[in-house]
Amino acid sequence: MAKFGTPFKSNSKKALLLGSGELGKEVVIELQRFGIETIACDSYENAPAMQVAHRSHVFSMLSGDTLRKVIEQEKPDYVIPEVEAIATDTLLELEKEGCNVIPTAKAARLTMNREGIRRLAAEELKLKTSAYRFAETKEEFLAAVKEIEIPCVVKPIMSSSGRGQSTVKTKDDIEKAWDYSQSGGRAGGGKVIVEGFVPFDYEITLLTVRHAKGTSFCAPIGHVQIEGDYRWSWQPQDMSEKALKESERIAKAVTDALGGYGIFGVELFIKGDEVFFSEVSPRPHDTGMVTLISQDLSEFALHARAILGLPIPNIKLHGPSASVALRIDGKGDLISYSGLEDALSEPDTSLRLFGKPSINGHRRLGVVLARGTNVEEAIKKAKNAASKIKVEFG
Repeated sequence: MAKFGTPFKSNSKKALLLGSGELGKEVVIELQRFGIETIACDSYENAPAMQVAHRSHVFSMLSGDTLRKVIEQEKPDYVIPEVEAIATDTLLELEKEGCNVIPTAKAARLTMNREGIRRLAAEELKLKTSAYRFAETKEEFLAAVKEIEIPCVVKPIMSSSGRGQSTVKTKDDIEKAWDYSQSGGRAGGGKVIVEGFVPFDYEITLLTVRHAKGTSFCAPIGHVQIEGDYRWSWQPQDMSEKALKESERIAKAVTDALGGYGIFGVELFIKGDEVFFSEVSPRPHDTGMVTLISQDLSEFALHARAILGLPIPNIKLHGPSASVALRIDGKGDLISYSGLEDALSEPDTSLRLFGKPSINGHRRLGVVLARGTNVEEAIKKAKNAASKIKVEFG
């Protein structure tokens, strides 16, 4: 039987987040509903999750020595990676010493590196994926593009949210794609993956929850990405029963191989009834923010329950819903918002402003949520609400 204490008391249960963005912020809130003492870590001060956690630490999580020092100091019951750029070798060592890494240190290591997860899916699990090659130098990259052929997609093996990612559509794009892959990834330059372009009909995120009683799936989430970054998503994505069952089979195979408890965002390409594995995140997914309005238990609530060993008897979908990212261009560290009254004037709309302390270029500062009688209406309502929000910088 699970037993929980009280924050700041000798019997408290502690959760330490490695990464404190908007997704981590919601995880902290859900964990606190069960009386968990929360510690938020990130490379910059006042990150969103730090604003709601009990305390925080600022350091580079790629520093294994500092990572170990903080974990040994805090002695958390749960270590929850929320970003890819972490010293995963240190996590593996700490796990062997008894540290409880969510879902597992292996999952954090494999999914931090696109090479690890792609080889697991395609070569070990024999799942259908796009054609791919890895390249560590520019010469290897040019050879990979020639072998895979244009069009193709180029991604740093360590990145997320579209950072460093681009599509090569013509020969003129090749040089630019290489340069961007070396400057835009989370961990700087280095190895890339060159993927053959899959002419898919649509792509989905299948939120997959591994918990004490088995594996559960949320309704499939459709989404639109531009430059590798999600702009809007909806739930449920209409798809054939055959494609859905195959998606669930693939998601279960990948998440079983990664192990542990928690939510996984499994990204899949769908062409007719064919399903291609793309990527997986062993944590809540940005496209899954739609579940903040679409489901009785959001992806964050599901993650918290799974981590804590609590039951997930069912997942109820309230109805067709959509999320629209408030992606803003600007520069400043004094951000203000207006127009919220107009944005929230329609029934069944909601808003999350993430509280990011600054912006320098493109940044996702919030998400607008809506429900409708159908997906199209929900998307339209969310986009309309998002258009009413004005952002100023000082």
